Amino acid sequence: MTKQDRAVRTRRALIRSAAEQFEARGYDRASLAEISAGAGVSSGALHFHFANKAAVADAVEQAAARALRRVALAGRTGDGCALQRLVDVTHRVARLLCADVVVRAGLRLNAEAAAGRARDLRREWRACVHDLLDEAERGGELAAGVAPPRTGAVVLAATTGIEVLARDDHGWLARPSLTDLWHLLLPCVAAPHLAAVLDPAGREPDQRDPEADQRAPEADAALEETAPVRLALR
Repeated sequence: MTKQDRAVRTRRALIRSAAEQFEARGYDRASLAEISAGAGVSSGALHFHFANKAAVADAVEQAAARALRRVALAGRTGDGCALQRLVDVTHRVARLLCADVVVRAGLRLNAEAAAGRARDLRREWRACVHDLLDEAERGGELAAGVAPPRTGAVVLAATTGIEVLARDDHGWLARPSLTDLWHLLLPCVAAPHLAAVLDPAGREPDQRDPEADQRAPEADAALEETAPVRLALR
């Protein structure tokens, strides 16, 4: 393993350890000593990559943003009708939250940060929901009188609420929770010819490995982190 490979792995281990500490203890109570110990590295190794705790938290948010962006993009560009893709992507986000502590911690840090935070981790999700509902309207998939903005507000409120509730009980992210939500919503928003064929439990995307959504963003993160690590090693 090259020196650069070790540096990338150390950085990723520190981000994951920080996410675990932020999720368990909150930003204020988490310490750099606990973060470095959780990653199995020295305090000096941590400070090689991050100047302070704020920089570690920012890296956690960045990693979470990349993962969420990837899932949202897949929902926008997938196959099938827009309403089914909207159902599918909510299930994929829930699976990602269940599997990836970095995404959970990143969302929590972002939500609890002071006003004026430059990064908004939920912006991509809002855009994904609104775009899919607009596409559904153009495709005649919505019931008469259903307005995409109002429907989007309901979906966003429900999914954000589930994410917040899941901070204390991950059972809220289980498939039945979202399936129940869509069982209630789809008959109200879907055009009659679609209501009976849409699957509120979501479709498994291409029968892929269920852990793929977690691993792919981590691989992307490693690639994006290579450039700054290379500069640091000079």
